[in-house]
Amino acid sequence: MAATLIQVRRGRGGPRYTPLSEINVTPFVDVMLVLLIVFMVTAPLLTVGVPVDLPKTQAQSIADPDEPLVISINAEGVIYIQDSPVEIGQLVPRLRAITESKPDTRIFVRGDRAIAYGRIMQVMGTVNTAGFQRVALIAELPKGGEVPADGGAAPETEPQQEN
Repeated sequence: MAATLIQVRRGRGGPRYTPLSEINVTPFVDVMLVLLIVFMVTAPLLTVGVPVDLPKTQAQSIADPDEPLVISINAEGVIYIQDSPVEIGQLVPRLRAITESKPDTRIFVRGDRAIAYGRIMQVMGTVNTAGFQRVALIAELPKGGEVPADGGAAPETEPQQEN
């Protein structure tokens, strides 16, 4: 806190000096701007880290305020829950442990474009038979509104269709 002395004239006693208190907000603003920059840089790094080449689609995205659980299947067929790999036999027990056996938990399945469709359906069927009803596939929206002939790939994902 900074203090400044100001001169006040009061009748016969001559000039007197009284403190004037001010709040200096400049350091506070500097700290807030640094924190803003730090959060803007780190926020994109907090997404699911399994690299998957998603197919493109023109379907509308689903807006849901709850944070979904993401199951990813990479090009080699390895299954991940969020960032940790899991075998197909351990998928249901891990899902029940993570979701605390809540069958209304939203689960997104991300499958690499190069993976066999049967592998994705095997994972979705396993999750569905475990009692989870809110299972959705994730596809990527194409840039420019059209699906390219080669399928094209971009890093952003959009939930598309609920099963």
